Amino acid sequence: MKRFSIIPLALVFLLNVAAIFQSYNYLEADQFKEWIETDKAMILVDVQLKDEFAAHHFSGSIETNAFPVKTDAQKEQLLSAVEAYNKTGHDIVIICPRGGGGAKNGYSFLKSQGIPDEKLTILKGGIAKWPYKDMLVKK
Repeated sequence: MKRFSIIPLALVFLLNVAAIFQSYNYLEADQFKEWIETDKAMILVDVQLKDEFAAHHFSGSIETNAFPVKTDAQKEQLLSAVEAYNKTGHDIVIICPRGGGGAKNGYSFLKSQGIPDEKLTILKGGIAKWPYKDMLVKK
């Protein structure tokens, strides 16, 4: 009887360990700058909050205001990116205030919606570490 109760606990443990070790694709600022300058076809998914987005964002970004992408309502804000991907198949760049937890949460959600890893990237350092501030749309 004890053997049966251990199996579900072991499965839960393994799933949690797998989540901890999930890997993400990061895009360095210089590479992203090159993509912008060469007009690479891509979907920019910005998860910044409304006031942050208004203050600075990339032209053509999908404004989601989904940060930190934890609740179901915040995740629903990313469905427009899923629709855009389903229409075009373009690479997705997730833009976050600092390129951390919100970006990872967005990445995981988009992946759960069927977007493959090779199509998902996170802008490393987010808007905060973006060195080319003149390329941003500002309020």
